[in-house]
Amino acid sequence: MKPSGEDQAALAAGPWEECFQAAVQLALRAGQIIRKALTEEKRVSTKTSAADLVTETDHLVEDLIISELRERFPSHRFIAEEAAASGAKCVLTHSPTWIIDPIDGTCNFVHRVRVIGSSTLALCHLASGAADAYYQFGLHCWDLAAATVIIREAGGIVIDTSGGPLDLMACRVVAASTREMAMLIAQALQTINYGRDDEK
Repeated sequence: MKPSGEDQAALAAGPWEECFQAAVQLALRAGQIIRKALTEEKRVSTKTSAADLVTETDHLVEDLIISELRERFPSHRFIAEEAAASGAKCVLTHSPTWIIDPIDGTCNFVHRVRVIGSSTLALCHLASGAADAYYQFGLHCWDLAAATVIIREAGGIVIDTSGGPLDLMACRVVAASTREMAMLIAQALQTINYGRDDEK
């Protein structure tokens, strides 16, 4: 059977095109679920603290994303915020791995307030040129993964607070518009150890 024109285009675009298309389609479906949930009463519970919230919608969206991707890409691995909160191990290997935060900014989602409330969005301000630098301790890999790609694609620098290469599992980051600025910030910081995502 000859591949369709769409299949040929995906093959010509590279091995990650199918993943990209799946991610876009799932993001649209998840967005519909989240938009509908905005108008409904939310069942909210806490994870590690009163500020660390999770809703039924977080679980629903995460389950949708993982089940659909697992069906399409059975050899891929997953690291997901709510699964990790329930005890799943965060293991980052050389295998293709999807890092999932179903609703980044659950506090905003629950309380319907308009504050940044999302480390991913705050990091993306750097990529857009709205900020020159950002650092934070205590972020998880699902807070960093997407923003790291966006910042690097925009020409920015993302490193560990020690000044070394970024380790997604180390729960800390310095991001800046230039390497010089990133290093200046890293040198001024005293690194705080919040543990590692792959050791929890």
